[in-house]
Amino acid sequence: MLVHKSGDDSPPAPAKRLASPLRTQLLFAAALIAGVAFVGGVWFADQMDSPHNTDEFDLFWQSWTILEDEYYYELPADQALIYGAAQGLLSAAGDRYTFFAPPQAAAYDRQTLAGEFGGIGAYVGLDADGQLTITALFSGFPAKEAGLLAQDVIEEVDGVSIAGWTLEAAVGRLRGKVDSQVTLAVYRPADGSRFTVTITRARVELPTVITDTLGSFGYVRLYTFNDRATELLEAEIETLIEQGVTGLILDLRGNPGGLLDQAVSVSDLFLDEGVIVTQQDRKGRRSTYRSQAGQIAEDIPLVVLIDGGSASASEVVAGALQDRGRAALIGQPSFGKGSVQHVHDLPGGSQVHVTVALWFTPDETPIQDQGLIPDVTVDDSAAAAEDDPFTAAALAYLTQSADSAEPEAQALE
Repeated sequence: MLVHKSGDDSPPAPAKRLASPLRTQLLFAAALIAGVAFVGGVWFADQMDSPHNTDEFDLFWQSWTILEDEYYYELPADQALIYGAAQGLLSAAGDRYTFFAPPQAAAYDRQTLAGEFGGIGAYVGLDADGQLTITALFSGFPAKEAGLLAQDVIEEVDGVSIAGWTLEAAVGRLRGKVDSQVTLAVYRPADGSRFTVTITRARVELPTVITDTLGSFGYVRLYTFNDRATELLEAEIETLIEQGVTGLILDLRGNPGGLLDQAVSVSDLFLDEGVIVTQQDRKGRRSTYRSQAGQIAEDIPLVVLIDGGSASASEVVAGALQDRGRAALIGQPSFGKGSVQHVHDLPGGSQVHVTVALWFTPDETPIQDQGLIPDVTVDDSAAAAEDDPFTAAALAYLTQSADSAEPEAQALE
């Protein structure tokens, strides 16, 4: 997800919350429960003030009355119907990134940016078929200890199918109180098996950056673009450079994105002056975000690892580095989320996410629904190997680049 955060210095300055007149005038419409689809998705407002209170809106009230008068089963609470109506309304827009998040799902968004929650200890993402897939596991946490593997597909959570759910809604259901239990129905593509597993949630503090040295090269994995991403990444890179590394591997695999300002400032660590990304809203207005010279990692040899879980802010960074000729991309095609959302906090802890713009790489390439193509592809069979073929390919690329540059460097001495 790529979002603007309230208070960002980068233009345009979005309204993180609904304007006060709307908050005081709008109410949420009630949704019909499953099977009454013609009502679900209607959002209603105060009948005295909203411009949407037209004669056509009588359809909603008539439907609600019929439901209350004739429905055989026990109706959910009004609040559940209201949330369902808001979900249906926004989903009717036809954009998977424009949605209503009830409090549980909205808590996922807030927890992700805060970096701490009760969970199973795994990174997940939606694959090309919209299935919730484990992309990485944390050592010492419940998911790995329960025997789950990368590429496992989670089909149900506590007996409820999550097929067709947004990533935020699905992960919101995975998370819960520390020490509570969650039961997962899992499909394992590696052997075609299906099984269930019950996991006790643990306190999970999301790592933002981890680093390592691989021979003479530095390895940096950035897990998310939260509000400390650039600060922490810069500190780790500075340490690696002080240790004398001769090249860097920036690992963005499984990184689902985050804040736009962090995507821009992370890109700026590696780039001299120039375009990072251009944003265009529905009226065709364009805002260009640029890098400035003088940052810490502008000259060190660099490669970037991406895969199908690299999305949004990850694609901003990878796209800028690729188009500007700063780094080769190694791995598999990225997810293809080239849109920007405003996130509005609503009463009761719910949220509305709405797509407000698309973004384009420095070469004006749109990423939405097509993703970035790596310069060096790691095929599926290699990706399933026990050892990490992505990192191996990155090391080979950096070594070859260093070897090919050596005669020229000697000639210049």
